[in-house]
Amino acid sequence: MEYIIVSVILLVSMLIYFKIADKYNIIDKPNHRSAHTQVTLRGGGIIFPIAFILFCLFNFNEAIHEYWTFGLGLLAICTISFIDDVKTLSNKIRLSVHLIAVVLLLYFTGAFELMPFWIWPILFIMIIGTLNAYNFMDGINGMTGLYSLTTLCSLVYINREIVQFTENNFIYYPLLACLVFLFFNFRKKAKCFAGDVGSMGIGFWVIGLITLLIMKTQDYKYILLLSIYGMEVVLTIMERLLLKENIFEAHRRHLYQLFANEKKVSHLLISFVYALFQLIINILLIKSSLPVWMNILIIFLPVGGLYLALKWNIKKQYNL
Repeated sequence: MEYIIVSVILLVSMLIYFKIADKYNIIDKPNHRSAHTQVTLRGGGIIFPIAFILFCLFNFNEAIHEYWTFGLGLLAICTISFIDDVKTLSNKIRLSVHLIAVVLLLYFTGAFELMPFWIWPILFIMIIGTLNAYNFMDGINGMTGLYSLTTLCSLVYINREIVQFTENNFIYYPLLACLVFLFFNFRKKAKCFAGDVGSMGIGFWVIGLITLLIMKTQDYKYILLLSIYGMEVVLTIMERLLLKENIFEAHRRHLYQLFANEKKVSHLLISFVYALFQLIINILLIKSSLPVWMNILIIFLPVGGLYLALKWNIKKQYNL
């Protein structure tokens, strides 16, 4: 019954937000790098911080003792991201808030106690890099929601069947938020986009869960629960560096962008395939007892090879 009530509240919250966004013109206008062509409401990802607030209300005792640092980090990064959705902020302001949020996240997961201090800078770089990867990959209908849903379902299974690393509800609430968001976003003509508040919000939550899992198990293979995003972003950055492009400028070089813009493949199909590939990897990963480096080779060699072959074929076909 609790989950039905939460889902209804999330649904109503989205409808209320649509009225606010429409009134104050919080919209996403297509530009030269966009994979969409219509003006669409932006910031629908506000549902993710709302989901955390509901988690606190329905799980008050646990939230106030165990999850308050995570909550501060999530609300900080979502607030600055939402402001950036409405009015562009300087990189210094955004990065400063991101750093504060990551400090809170690492404190929440116990990383400062469990990891030697020389590892801390590496964790900062990896988490901020993964957050930005989440943001970079949020470009077509359904991508952020479906991909996150895949990872969250995998984490539910791990938490219930392999090792309990957190409260079940701490995974269920963002999962419910993803389902409600997808109701409005997983459409040919999306009702709303996640915006930075959505991609950064759900990215922060998923990264927090994976970090908790790694700290609990000391098994770094679980980083690969986000391997498709990681591979795509790293290979695209390498490509842009080889082309001597400014990697901080907007572009259309991601494989999903080439499929959407040049090949005119359905956004929904692309998002589904990305989520499906990650699901297959997650199943293999969960069942694997191999060392981390071997899992990385088994996953990245074939998937990376397929990625490069598909991108090369499209670029050759369209003289890009």
